[in-house]
Amino acid sequence: MKPLVAIVGRANVGKSTLFNRIIGERHAIVEDTPGVTRDRLYRDAEWLDHEFTLIDTGGIEFHKQNGVIEAKVKDQAELAIEEAHVIIFVVDARNGVTADDYEVAALLRCSKKPVVLAVNKVDNFKDTAMIYDFYALGLGEPIAISSIHSMNIGDLLDLVVAHFPKIEEYDLDGDILPIALIGRPNVGKSSLVNRLLGRERMIVTDIPGTTRDAIDTVLEKDGKQYLLIDTAGMRRKARINEPTEQYSVARSLKSIDRCDVVLLVLDATAEISDQDQRIAGYAHEAGKGMLVVVNKWDLPDKDDKSMKLFEEKIKEQLAFAGYALSIFVSAKTGQRVDKVLPLADFIAEQHSRRITTAQLNEVIREAVDLNPPPTDKGKRLKVLYATQVGVKPPKFVIFLNEPEMMHFSYARYLENKIREAFGFAGTPISLIWRKREQEDKNG
Repeated sequence: MKPLVAIVGRANVGKSTLFNRIIGERHAIVEDTPGVTRDRLYRDAEWLDHEFTLIDTGGIEFHKQNGVIEAKVKDQAELAIEEAHVIIFVVDARNGVTADDYEVAALLRCSKKPVVLAVNKVDNFKDTAMIYDFYALGLGEPIAISSIHSMNIGDLLDLVVAHFPKIEEYDLDGDILPIALIGRPNVGKSSLVNRLLGRERMIVTDIPGTTRDAIDTVLEKDGKQYLLIDTAGMRRKARINEPTEQYSVARSLKSIDRCDVVLLVLDATAEISDQDQRIAGYAHEAGKGMLVVVNKWDLPDKDDKSMKLFEEKIKEQLAFAGYALSIFVSAKTGQRVDKVLPLADFIAEQHSRRITTAQLNEVIREAVDLNPPPTDKGKRLKVLYATQVGVKPPKFVIFLNEPEMMHFSYARYLENKIREAFGFAGTPISLIWRKREQEDKNG
């Protein structure tokens, strides 16, 4: 894998602003509210032909651990330090050296990892005398930067990449399947990621909305690589009061765009809601493969009909995504979690499947012979021929004599016949109607 660079420090020193500046986009949530970044954020970056993965972490507060969130943020930062090859320790020039800075510095010295000490929020680069106080942290020479004004970021990155191991030590072979976990808050997305990974990668609490950002984690299992994207829980717009959560919902939708397969996580103890339908609709409209993961299946009282009844609810409430596969799991106990990735692999294969023109037209001809197209005022719709023009999702152009005569019920009939013949389980397919003469005209 690529070198990992972790950005650490206490809360509100500008870590996320630096993270965004280095990756060149507004990915980490940036606000003037301490503690906005909770989990570790991973993003690829590049500097002077050096590729690396940058990790943003929540603020470490040694003297303010009054709640479960603060304590777990510190744990997550420590895990990032353990994973990293190089650490950027960000401190605040305006506040000077604090007690928490000394505590973080001690933690970093114990890690024995290369540390670059970045003194952020420097306003006047002609007078940087204030940075010399930070020599007291015992981490070598500090470098003055301003993340918000992009000052000295290049010099900072020069120091970072100088610590990288030789590039041949990193093996990036193999295709990675990007999978996004989506769903309402508190349905267990992060718990499911942690169970798949076999360790606590995400912060998991009983507080809805703990994961605010989309988190990327690479997992290798049985010789295959997966990019797991754990997204912030989506709530209805009327319930989004914090600006932070508005960013999170937008990022969750962007995460759907970045994946091939979505795991729509539902809560087995709750009814399928309108919001579940909306979230599934985002993935459906984006053309993604879909696996419905019913989590917390260990909690409800069940009999031999419970699973079938819940599956019927899924088919009814998510009728527009009737192609979706489903699985019933418990992230807490591990029940059936080992079947999630193989199902995702299968859906990904279906999502990128190609059919020859000859095979496709044979199925279309049989469907038309079995159930001829409708007529209108004595004129009959003619289905001339079809060809596949794309994958992810599979796209088919079907040429007709009069496309405006195609009724949605007959379109559904043709789609069902294509699925009967070729599968395409877990993936939407797109049928595009074209007039034959128009195709001939375009050559």
